[in-house]
Amino acid sequence: MEAMSKKRIDEEKVSLDPDEFIDPEILKLEILSKYPPKVARKKAKQIIVNRKETEEKYPEIQANVRTVPGIISQRGCCYAGCKGVVMGPTRDIINLTHGPIGCGFYSWLTRRNQTDPSTTPDGHNFMNYCFSTDMEEREIIFGGEKKLRAAIQEAYDIFKPKMISVFATCPVGLIGDDVHAVTREMEEKLGITIFGFSCEGYKGVSQSAGHHVANNGLFQHVIGLDNTVKEGDYKVNLLGEYNIGGDAFEIERVLNKCGITLISTFSGNSSVDFFANSHTADLNLIMCHRSINYVAEMMEKKYGIPWFKINFLSAGGMSRSLRKIAEYYGEQKLIDRVEEVIAEEMPAVKKAQAEVRPRLEGKLAMMFVGGSRAHHYQEMFREMGMIPFCAGYEFAHRDDYEGRQVLPNLKVDADSRNIQELEIEKDPERYNPRISAEEFEALEKNNIKLRDYEGMMTDMPSGTIVIDDISQYETESLLKTYKPAVFCAGIKEKYTVQKHGIPMKQLHSYDNGGPYAAYRGAINFYHEIDRMVNSKVWDHIKAPWEKSPELAARYTYRPG
Repeated sequence: MEAMSKKRIDEEKVSLDPDEFIDPEILKLEILSKYPPKVARKKAKQIIVNRKETEEKYPEIQANVRTVPGIISQRGCCYAGCKGVVMGPTRDIINLTHGPIGCGFYSWLTRRNQTDPSTTPDGHNFMNYCFSTDMEEREIIFGGEKKLRAAIQEAYDIFKPKMISVFATCPVGLIGDDVHAVTREMEEKLGITIFGFSCEGYKGVSQSAGHHVANNGLFQHVIGLDNTVKEGDYKVNLLGEYNIGGDAFEIERVLNKCGITLISTFSGNSSVDFFANSHTADLNLIMCHRSINYVAEMMEKKYGIPWFKINFLSAGGMSRSLRKIAEYYGEQKLIDRVEEVIAEEMPAVKKAQAEVRPRLEGKLAMMFVGGSRAHHYQEMFREMGMIPFCAGYEFAHRDDYEGRQVLPNLKVDADSRNIQELEIEKDPERYNPRISAEEFEALEKNNIKLRDYEGMMTDMPSGTIVIDDISQYETESLLKTYKPAVFCAGIKEKYTVQKHGIPMKQLHSYDNGGPYAAYRGAINFYHEIDRMVNSKVWDHIKAPWEKSPELAARYTYRPG
């Protein structure tokens, strides 16, 4: 590393001392030199120094490919994406894991998804429970379908839920248990909705496959069951928000204040009833693009509900998203009300920014987080005066990085074919296009882009580093080279980073913090990062003898 040349990032947004900064291209070569040649060729396509090649084109990044065996990765499995991310935050579905109890641990929520059961009449909340068939050696040898039937019956007898879903884990797929046949049989017997997910952990390349499987299951079995049209002038669904640390509560507070009615959130603080009614909304808003874009596209094809991408993380992102919603509806009373709400909320935000900025200005931040969070949180750091220098996703596809314009050029590989693609047609009775072709074109001219996501790379300055599916070795190389003020990732990376004397913010489940969404959430985040970065504890990571290893002693010689 000592031989690396040093260079300034060529972007006005980023202001680093050229004598302090190591060229990311040199660092990339140094990292790749440690890999075997075949691995290095693959990883070279996943480590990108972000430089705009043309007016609309960014470097192509390789994403959604299998992790090299033996490399320690951030990724989770298909089951984790299906059960843990998308389905887990729904309080009144009994989510039953069919598999060994080790997998069952993940069926007991670990992401700090919050919920408010009082918003539904029955008050059911099963999120505190861990439902598992606890498959053992006997079931692996002789089959576990009998045990699955008994588990469904027991869950129904005790809790009387309105819906039960079953998740297949790796052993289930390997031995051939048919969870779909069992759930159909038990649905007929018990008279409630029961369905299964083929989300064996080994399916796909990451938890992204599980998101897709979960989206398909929701669309086939839940969405569209209730045609009741609720009151409200501006009815929206919020997709890809999981109410970690209470984010959805804060977002809904602001939406209500603006007069916007939230029909359903997928899946934070949500209910079967909300999902069933979601097809009656006017508009779908997408937070986490990768985990839920499938549902948005299918709802548009079947019911005519348009969608667009928003960001409710950061004060600036919240304000732009609210204005985008108001401009979409085009009614002056909503436009005026949104401006009033922004004016009411922003003074506290500006005050918090002014408090923390002197202590955080110019410090580096890195974030490697799933979904869209590695993108959304960059603006939050910029609002504090920090520099988001390195970022990446653990389960993204190329369009999450480069934008959806690359979709026509993506190749369908064996892993992608392993996930069912539903054939969606217009509902003969309920298809209702919310906007005409002329209105769609007018919105596009006003820069209200529907069915689009520009991706993370378009929002990152030239010279910054983008890494897909970052490995532990690459993480440590970044930490040693650039010594960021804060590193954001998941729980697996937390303690490795902290051992470097660098604060690590866990953005998958927020440690014990939150909410971080909307205006009050942004204020919480500013103060928390300020406390973490400027805490004196990081000066005590090294013991005194590691900082000053010299030994001093006095010796006495005694003859004889």
